[in-house]
This record gives sequence, structure tokens and C-alpha cells, in this order.
Amino acid sequence: MIATVAIVGRPNVGKSTLFNRLAGKRLALVDDRPGVTRDRREGEASLGALHFRIVDTAGLDEAVSGSLEARMSAQSERAVADAQVVLFMIDARAGVTPLDRHFAGLVRRSGKPVILIANKAEGGAGEAGVYEAFGLGLGEPVALSAEHGQGLGELHDRLEAIMEPEAEMGEGEVGGQDEGRPLRLAILGRPNAGKSTLVNALIGEERMLTGPEPGITRDAVALQWTWAGKPVTLWDTAGLRRKARIAEKLEKLAVSDALRAVRFAEVVVLLVDAGRALEKQDLQLADHAAKEGRAVVIAVNKWDVIEERAARRRDIEGTIATNLPQIAGVPVVYISGLTGEGLDRLMQAVFRCYETWNRRVPASRLNRWLEMTVERHLPPAPSGRRIRLRYITQASTRPPTFAVFGSRVDALPDSYKRYLVNGLRQDFNLPGVPIRLHVRAGKNPYV
Repeated sequence: MIATVAIVGRPNVGKSTLFNRLAGKRLALVDDRPGVTRDRREGEASLGALHFRIVDTAGLDEAVSGSLEARMSAQSERAVADAQVVLFMIDARAGVTPLDRHFAGLVRRSGKPVILIANKAEGGAGEAGVYEAFGLGLGEPVALSAEHGQGLGELHDRLEAIMEPEAEMGEGEVGGQDEGRPLRLAILGRPNAGKSTLVNALIGEERMLTGPEPGITRDAVALQWTWAGKPVTLWDTAGLRRKARIAEKLEKLAVSDALRAVRFAEVVVLLVDAGRALEKQDLQLADHAAKEGRAVVIAVNKWDVIEERAARRRDIEGTIATNLPQIAGVPVVYISGLTGEGLDRLMQAVFRCYETWNRRVPASRLNRWLEMTVERHLPPAPSGRRIRLRYITQASTRPPTFAVFGSRVDALPDSYKRYLVNGLRQDFNLPGVPIRLHVRAGKNPYV
């Protein structure tokens, strides 16, 4: 079983920088201000021949009970409880602070193996802090610079000494049965739509920070989960506002992270608040997911507080039908992340949409369909010469992509292309997924 290593410490000591260094890519947001990381962030990491799961945490800080900071610290303490190894980090340039001493005591009492890291120790500015770290009672510190990669060799040796016994239990063994590649699912929506509450309800634990404050989630956090025996990689993302309202650098980074999660996803659940009308921003998010070629499911959250449900349903579905023709037939599921209402229906819709996204239609059926479709509505004849469509094939799936071959297809109007796409969607049962159609000039065998 792969070991889990948690990085903990007070805010702004460089935990996310080390996380990104060990993960080999920029997964966690990094900024000069303290408290950027709020939720636990996990990733696969390697250091030399060692491979392990790394967890980035919010900075441990003293806070008023019930506050956002207190909830962040509680998430970090839970990460310590779940880890096999703890990396406790201090800022060598700032030296050991009273907060470092306080939380070093908590980590020491956890009973987990702890490696003390004195970060930002490059040059001579952090030397005094490295020696001061001995007083925390966590053993000899590793002098490290996460930003410049210095000291990673010593960190490797310390980790190897702790993790080696587990590796000897069965090198090359795989824990559990291989259940196949997980479906990649991203939850997208505006701030305060209830994305983190929904994620917690789906996985059955308080894994993500939630609360009335908008914009709590910043990183796009990936979680491994299983629904009905099927593996799922689930992304919770930051709430996305209109571009004109985004001014701070940190929010821009969070938005960029969320949009990158959409590119990695296969199915996107667009979460909207049932108590608010579908706004232009909701529709633009759905359009963005469709342009990225992702299957889309719309989940209407907070349905438990709606009284006039029939009227609200008509209003929502009418707006979607009018404004999202590019994913006509998109599944709309009414849920409550707070009470758990409709969550099974949501996941059933997600997997149905995923199957549609992967569907392949035989060429013989496609060409019979093209013949009948063209007979019902002939292509136009610009300059008196009829456009002729001779052959169609499915070029790829994920999303369904079709290529139509014929003569003078460069003059085929967009309205006729939409007619073909709508016919493909209706006749081959392809709701809720973007359909891509390419037209190609047929080759003349006599040229």
C-alpha cells in the first residue's frame, strides 16, 4: 500500500511550494500572502526511487472556534491523523515562532513519524533558524529550500528510512483489485452554489471546507472516490465569477486552476443554485465545458428549499433549451447537497452521459442516415451548382466527432451543418454531449 505523507506547518512557510516540487508539477496555488491553501490537496509524488501520496494542507493557526480559519486547521489536523508520515515545516529565515512551538507539540502527540523541515534555508539567512529548530523536540531538522530544490537528497534519505519497512512487505504488489481507470468528474459553478457541500455529501465525509462565506475553495482539489463500485476522480473547483469582477491575482489563479480541471475532466457537472435564476455566467460555463468537448450534466442544487417546484422547473428547463442548443438534451437533475436528495440520480446521469460521450455509430448506419437526411432536406445550390454530400464516418469519440465528405463543401452554410448535427443527436440518441462535425472535400480518383 502506498504511503501518505502530509505537509503541515503554520501559514506561509512554503508547504505548497514543496508539494508542487515533490508532485513534479504546479498543482497547488502559490502566493506570497499567507493562507492561500484552504482545503487538503493530494497528489502522486516521487523523490528518487520513493513513490508516495503527498498531501498539502492549510496553515495551522490559532483561531476562534467556528471561524473559517478554525475549520481550515481542523482539516489539517485530520490530514495528520490520516497520514503515515508527517513533514512539519518551519520558515528558517523567520526562526521558530510561538505558533511553531504550539503546533509542534500537537504533531508530536499524534504519535506519527515526523520529519522536521527548516525551509527557506538557502544562503546564510536561514542558518540561525535551522539551529533553533532543534529546540522543537522533533529531532534533527532537514535544511531545505523548496523553491530551489536544495536539501531534497537529505529529505529522501529520511523518508526512505521510515518508508522502507513498508516497501519490503511486497515489492510490486498492487493493493486491491484493479477496477480500471477512474472516470474524471469536475464540479463547476458560481461561488456559493454549494460545490464543496455536494462533494462532501457524495464522498460521505467532511473532506472539503464549507460555510456561508463565498469563495472558500481556491484550489481545484482532486479526490479519489468510488460510486457503486466504479472508480471516480472528483474535482472540486473554485467558484467562477464574471471576468470583469475578478481583480485579485489570487482569484485569477484560482479561476485558471478551475478551468484547467475542466480540461482534465471527462464529465462536467455544472452546479446552479435553484433559488437564483440561471444567469449568463452559468450559461457561459456550460458553453465553455462544451467547447472543451466535455460531457455536461446540470445539477440544480438547494432544491429542498424551493416551494413552487413545477414553475421553477419549467423556468430552468426553458432557459436551458433556449440558450444551450449546442448540448441539446443535456440532463438536468434536481438535488440537495445538504440533505442528499437526488445524489444517486445525479451519478446515474453522469455515467449515462459518459457512455454517450464514448458512443460509436457504425459507418453503415451513418451513411443510410445521411442518404435519408439529404433527401428530406437537400443542401443548397449556390451559383446554381448543388452541394453534394456523399459519405459520412465517425472520426472519433470523446466527444462524438463526425466527418462528412462531398463536393463544394466549403460553401455549405452553418445552418445546414446545424441541421446535420441536430439530426445526428436526435436519431442516434446523443443528448447532453457536444457533437463535432467536419466537412471535407472528397478526393477525385482521376486527379
